[in-house]
Amino acid sequence: MPQLKLSYFDMHGGRAEPPRLALAIGGITFEDHRFAFPEFAEVRKTTPFGQVPVLHVDGTQVTQCDAILRYVGKLAGLYPTDPLQALLCDEVMYVVEEAGVKMGPTFRMTGDEQKAARLALVNGSMPQYLGWLQSQLLAHGGEYFADGRLTVADLKVFVDVRGLNSGRLDHVPTDLVEKVAPALNAHMQRIAQLPAVVAYYAQFAAR
Repeated sequence: MPQLKLSYFDMHGGRAEPPRLALAIGGITFEDHRFAFPEFAEVRKTTPFGQVPVLHVDGTQVTQCDAILRYVGKLAGLYPTDPLQALLCDEVMYVVEEAGVKMGPTFRMTGDEQKAARLALVNGSMPQYLGWLQSQLLAHGGEYFADGRLTVADLKVFVDVRGLNSGRLDHVPTDLVEKVAPALNAHMQRIAQLPAVVAYYAQFAAR
C-alpha cells in the first residue's frame, strides 16, 4: 500500500471529507494533514494551483478532488470495476461537484450580496441538482447510487447533504433537502449509521 498524505482544512465537510471517509472505511492508513484557515496562505504556495485538497502518494503530489476520491475509492474497494457502474458513480460525483462550484463564489461574498446570491441558488439550481440526485438514487433501488453497494458516489452525496442540513450555510434553509429530495436525507442517515462512519466521527468527538 502506498504512503498517503491528504492535506485540507481542519473541518468536517468540504472537498476532502469524502476521501477521508473512503480511506477510513477501507481501513487504509494515511496522514490526515489538517490545517487552520489562517495557515492556508502558506499551504497554498506548496500546491500547483493554490488549492486544496492535495494528496501525496509516495511523495508525488496529486490535485483535483474527484481524481483523488476516485483513486482512494479504488484502494478502499469503494469504486466500481464495471465500466457502466463506474460511469454512473462518476456522473453523481460530477453533479455534486458542479453544484458546489456554483456555491463557491458566495463564500467570498458578505451581507446582502451573499444573501441574494444564495437565495438565487436555493430557488434555482439547487432544487434541480437535488431532485436529479434523488431520481438517480430511486432509479437504482433507493439505497445506493451505483453498483448496488456503497461507493464513493454515496460518500460525496453524504457530505454534501450533511453540509446543506448543518445550518452553517447562511441563507440556505436547513430543511431544503427534506422539502426537495427527502430520499437524500434518508440516504444520508443510513450512511451516518455505518459503523466505520460512526467510528470516524467519534474520534473527533473524543478530543
